[in-house]
Amino acid sequence: MAKRKDGKKTKQKLLDVACDVFAEKGFREAKITDICRRAGANVAAVNYYFGDKESLYVAAWRQAMEQFLSNDTLPPEELPPETRLQMAIRHIIHKILIDGQDRGYFRRIELMELANPTGLVDDVWKAIIAPRQKEMLDIIRDIMGPTASEDAVILCKMSIINQCRGYILIQKSRLESIDSQPLTPERAEQIAEHITRFSIAGIKAVCEETKIP
Repeated sequence: MAKRKDGKKTKQKLLDVACDVFAEKGFREAKITDICRRAGANVAAVNYYFGDKESLYVAAWRQAMEQFLSNDTLPPEELPPETRLQMAIRHIIHKILIDGQDRGYFRRIELMELANPTGLVDDVWKAIIAPRQKEMLDIIRDIMGPTASEDAVILCKMSIINQCRGYILIQKSRLESIDSQPLTPERAEQIAEHITRFSIAGIKAVCEETKIP
């Protein structure tokens, strides 16, 4: 039993350190020997628990993403779609701007992957994000109505997500410099409210343009 507990502890320590090293250096520059040294483990432990560097990277990425997305809740379906959209956007913005400042693994590891894509995490990304994207698509469909084309719904979703996701790329100090205001929960709420109003107005404009005579 002691060996099993020690093994789980070693595996988790390697994963935690890998998150830090990959977030700091990116996949290509990170060294397994550095990860092992910081974790107090040997290279054989990485091979045993993860197989290779690529698999360790995917596991670290999954952990960072799952921690970042922990405690996600779906807006109640009985609420109006505009309210559900507002709640979804607020949740994303607070995750990125407030919660993400304290749990920066995902922010940093995501930036490294965006700067130098590996393609290794595509399947993990799709598996974890797909249910959340479906939620957003369903909300937008409800706002746009049954005559909206699927392409219009998808483009609106991409627009909303990228408005939110863009904040991942901005460090807190730089955002405060650009915005000229300190980043507080209240400011994050104002940003979320703006994105919501902007997005709903855009969705309605698209509906008008694509309305069938």
